[in-house]
Amino acid sequence: MGFSTVPTSFQTALHWHRPPTLDGMVKPSSPQQTDKPGWVNALVDYGGQPEIYTYRVPDDLEVQAGDILTVPFRQQQVGAIAIALLASPPQLLHPEQIRPIEGIVEKRFFSSSYWALLQRVAEYYQTPLVQVLKAALPPGLLARSQRRLRLCPERLPAQINTQITPAVLNLLNTLRQSTTGDYAWPYLQRQGHSYRAMQKLIQLGWAESYLAAPQFSKPQRQQAVTVVSNPGGTSPELTPRQAEILTTLRHHGGDLWLSEALQLCKTSSATLKRLVASGHLVIEARERLRAEAGPTLAADQPKALTPDQAKVVTVINSCDRARQILLHGVTGSGKTEIYLQAIAPRLAAGQSALVLVPEIGLTPQLTDRFRRRFGPQVCVYHSGLADGERYDAWRQSLHRQNPLVMIGTRSAVFLPLRDLGLIILDEEHDSSYKQDVPPCYHARTVARWRASLENCPLILGSATPSLTTWVECRDLSPAPPQGLPTIYLSLPKRVHARPLPTVQVIDMREELHQGNRSILSRHLQTALQEMKRQGNQGLLFIHRRGHSSFVSCRSCGYVIMCPHCDVSLSYHQPHAHSAMTLRCHYCGYSQGHPHHCPECGSPYLKHFGSGTQRVVNALAETLPELSCLRFAGGEADLLVGTQMLTKGIDLPQVTLVGIMAADGLLYMNDYWAGERALQMLIQVAGRAGRGEQPGEVILQTYTPEHPVIAAVTRHDYETFLAPEWAQRQLLQYPPASQLVLLRLGSTDPDLVPQVAMTLADKLKLLLQGIPHSLLGPAPAPIVRVARRYRWHILLKFPLGIALPDLQGLRAVCPATVSLTIDVDPLNLT
Repeated sequence: MGFSTVPTSFQTALHWHRPPTLDGMVKPSSPQQTDKPGWVNALVDYGGQPEIYTYRVPDDLEVQAGDILTVPFRQQQVGAIAIALLASPPQLLHPEQIRPIEGIVEKRFFSSSYWALLQRVAEYYQTPLVQVLKAALPPGLLARSQRRLRLCPERLPAQINTQITPAVLNLLNTLRQSTTGDYAWPYLQRQGHSYRAMQKLIQLGWAESYLAAPQFSKPQRQQAVTVVSNPGGTSPELTPRQAEILTTLRHHGGDLWLSEALQLCKTSSATLKRLVASGHLVIEARERLRAEAGPTLAADQPKALTPDQAKVVTVINSCDRARQILLHGVTGSGKTEIYLQAIAPRLAAGQSALVLVPEIGLTPQLTDRFRRRFGPQVCVYHSGLADGERYDAWRQSLHRQNPLVMIGTRSAVFLPLRDLGLIILDEEHDSSYKQDVPPCYHARTVARWRASLENCPLILGSATPSLTTWVECRDLSPAPPQGLPTIYLSLPKRVHARPLPTVQVIDMREELHQGNRSILSRHLQTALQEMKRQGNQGLLFIHRRGHSSFVSCRSCGYVIMCPHCDVSLSYHQPHAHSAMTLRCHYCGYSQGHPHHCPECGSPYLKHFGSGTQRVVNALAETLPELSCLRFAGGEADLLVGTQMLTKGIDLPQVTLVGIMAADGLLYMNDYWAGERALQMLIQVAGRAGRGEQPGEVILQTYTPEHPVIAAVTRHDYETFLAPEWAQRQLLQYPPASQLVLLRLGSTDPDLVPQVAMTLADKLKLLLQGIPHSLLGPAPAPIVRVARRYRWHILLKFPLGIALPDLQGLRAVCPATVSLTIDVDPLNLT
């Protein structure tokens, strides 16, 4: 990530420095350090746009990477994170032009293992540390946080040295008078205490500075009451009623919310304000932690385990150090109960657990299950929460003394949980764990590193493990083993000995030959009618959204395209009588459906392909007695949806699953299309028959002979993996090799291929002597997205070699051309 150079006159006026580029700075992962580094690069969060700035380190301060600092920024004092220590200042500035940091708010804010994790992510995924911090930290961590001073009574000497200045003694007495011994710096300064006195108290070790929660919005702030009078006696000016109030407050800890104090003491705000005026109380606004709203849930107890489950739990609970455990259980085999019974002993031992799920939509169902078992120890963290809720969850993971169960999506892998005892990745095969924008990390890889640093087990759960995980945990890789020791655990049967659903393949070619032109086969229509008659529920899976995948003119063949992307517009019509629209699923562009062809004026426009809307409309025409939902909550006979239906949701009443046009999954343009198709199909088939009644799956396809279709009918994932692994080895695709994809983008269609060619020439020199294959440069499969033209360069490396540092290539790119380095890419489009 580059930063433009600030004009010298502006730097001199404000005495701060913004580095020209981060690549020109000392790398955060291996900063130059001396016995006493004189400068520090710090991440300053100002105005919601965190960036790197350089400051001087005063002689009386010892700064370490990861410390929280107070730094001058323009006319304010703001929070910052020390990123890297520098032996010399930036070359463009004289040392006197660089302003010093004001102080250290909190030392070692990040644990050494957590800081090492962030640095490893930055190094492996070849992205500046600042981008990793942006992904790892909650919004507004520094911008709105409050610096506070806390007394450390256990460090106070029995006799205070008489040489201590009156200002320091006065501050010490103020802190001693407080029940909590804790005040905000601005409050203390308003009371007349100097910054120098507060710093001196910290240097003596009698108090410590720390960063408290930010105030995000007024409704989330509450007035708090703190007793500050001497509990050893009663002042003569107190009335009996006032003395009674103080006694009551002290008996309840001396620190309460104002609303609680008023109710407890049965008094008024005016009475408490008079006690504030007399110096016996302090009332100040304080943040109250927000929590995700949810229903009150009845507690449940651990369920009886099957013999297979019991063996798995025994093995997991015997692991007390870093291990990678592949939990390979068929759909409905009870993996969630194993997670719960693996977490319970960790919580009892004072350790926390981190549970990752691939999609936000899965968290409510899983969270409810966990809260029934563990109650308020369960917290949630994902991008769908408000900023304040995300900050609170992040802060609880850092500071809360009691063990927690944190459930979250991809970014939750960075939550700084203390005493982490277990990490779980549910549906570990899911591609949602991989981020496509910098930092392009995979949560599974980061979780492995974290388990190693925290020395705790990592459970990877799935009915359809990724080939990468399968090869690692079954010791199939030809490369020497790296990373965590592995354990393979299997759950080959469903709980309560329930059978896996039967799978019937319908050849849609035969349906057409026999006169059925509907997108619903006759067998599926009959099965849906029987499902309705019996009062059961069903799912229909379609791999694309919208009504149809594209609109074409039957007269001239013109296809209506997105004006900003090189893709066709998808036809959308929520129901038969609603407005018809065309929408781009890449950039969000939409327009009304034309009545005539924009090219030739013909009125004969045809909708090709089928999406969820078209399926719902066809059902309304063919089976109007069915009530349908397009993946939403509520009561319905049938749920119609896309990939979300494959992601581990548990619907016990579902007895029928229909898979529409499975062929669209089989011929995707990437090296792992077969693996991904089989994972989706087995996962969605596994939604059937999870309750008391057996399940049935009807799979419609035009290629019933495809090996993926054959594997689905047998629920045989392992047999498919053997030839798939052989093919990957032959073609040298992951996990038989390492890939790095360089993505270039620009609004200039002529400049981006020129830069791509220049980068390719640079790579040939850079990679001399390193075994590799270079594919490209070439236009991306979809050249233009959101008005940006895209080119790719794909690099292949053998297993077991360290990837070369490619970050210097960013300096070759003009400001108008972006370069994304995607290590271990999944999406090649």
